[in-house]
Amino acid sequence: MTGTTATTAALTEGLDHFLDKTHGQPGFSADVAPALRITPGTGERIGFETNDEVYAQLHEHKDMGKLTAQLNPVTGPLYVEGAQPGDALAVTIHEIRLKTHGWSISLPGVGALKERMGAEMFTRRVPIDEDGVHVTDRHTLAPAPMIGCIGTAPAQGSHSTVMPSYAEGGNMDLTDCRPGATVYLPVMTEGAYLSIGDIHAIMAEGESSFVAIEAEGVAVISVDLVKDLPLRAPRVETEAEWIFVGLGDPVQESIQRGYEDAFDFLVDTHGFSAGDAYALLSAAGHSRLGGPTGSTDPDPLHPMAPVGAVTTHRLPKSLLTPGAGA
Repeated sequence: MTGTTATTAALTEGLDHFLDKTHGQPGFSADVAPALRITPGTGERIGFETNDEVYAQLHEHKDMGKLTAQLNPVTGPLYVEGAQPGDALAVTIHEIRLKTHGWSISLPGVGALKERMGAEMFTRRVPIDEDGVHVTDRHTLAPAPMIGCIGTAPAQGSHSTVMPSYAEGGNMDLTDCRPGATVYLPVMTEGAYLSIGDIHAIMAEGESSFVAIEAEGVAVISVDLVKDLPLRAPRVETEAEWIFVGLGDPVQESIQRGYEDAFDFLVDTHGFSAGDAYALLSAAGHSRLGGPTGSTDPDPLHPMAPVGAVTTHRLPKSLLTPGAGA
């Protein structure tokens, strides 16, 4: 059912654990009682149901002031037994089971098209069925579901589910967080406190609109624990690539940090010489802009204006094999 519309019964079929959307939280925090405790490495499938009520309310009222629903809530938290600061979670995304519809929303003053969309809020309910995602009357696109918001709790306090992105994850809005990928997240507090939200039925890379085709659904994941892997930012493993997330302000700092992590991965984990790592990343380590949420807390007077950048830095797995590219 990866990338398909699931019936109500199918949303929970085959799961070992299911966290429904009543476990929605407004932030990433270890101050909240865990919704579930699990032992990592068992292969147990855990379903996280996400919540799109805020978009339904925006569609109905066209007024941010009338919202009663949480903005971009995350479901959780999940306590991982044995997880300690300095470890990393390896969260494998097996499926994303979509429901019947999604949303396209233009918030006034937000996103790359704010000058074109103007001061009036635009909302559209987007049907999702066996034919695909009906983005317009003339365009039905194949679903490409992904998780926009995934992260662990900080050592203290709470992190936003809207912006910015953090070393522990958060609202990164990376299209790479899709079925088949494994997301590595640093553990900053005992138990890690993993939470997941913000499923998209389909999203253009970079989410220039800030609100893509948001959709309720169930993310089906399993969790492994990697001991003694201190990460300073998330990374994503796909079938073909290792992807290192850069966070910084300005964007040049984000790019530098992402490339440094890729460099250290080649040298420290795979035994490359510094010269080989440098030359290889110069030739084949592509960088891209990530999601639109920034890497630094926004100005409180402009809470939806991102500061800093999220970037991704991509290393093809084929290049880790001796003689690759010959």
